[in-house]
Amino acid sequence: MTSFTVTTLDLEAGPVVEFAGELDSASAPRALQAVEAISPRPGQQVVLDLTGLLFCDSSGISALIAARNIAHSAEAGLALAGVPRHLARTLVLIGLDTFFTTYATAAQAQAAWPESPAGG
Repeated sequence: MTSFTVTTLDLEAGPVVEFAGELDSASAPRALQAVEAISPRPGQQVVLDLTGLLFCDSSGISALIAARNIAHSAEAGLALAGVPRHLARTLVLIGLDTFFTTYATAAQAQAAWPESPAGG
């Protein structure tokens, strides 16, 4: 069993939450707690950096959707960064590839956010 880790970075454009390991039914509640704990502010963008994600099941995908809903309810944006190929394929197959804004890296997501000084 691979562990699951969450690391949060508080940046000017918004928090970056890094998920690593396996995002499944056992770890999804922890992932959601991390997103709830950051309390995004209106105008910020939450970036979920999935570069280190090794596995994501339906519970994990549900957690990603819930994270987006948490951000949007706070009038913040949410983007996925570093989406692993296996997850990107799954998102396409289930029709969620257009539901999430995605970037190759967390830095690109931060720079692209309209409210970010680096992005405009």
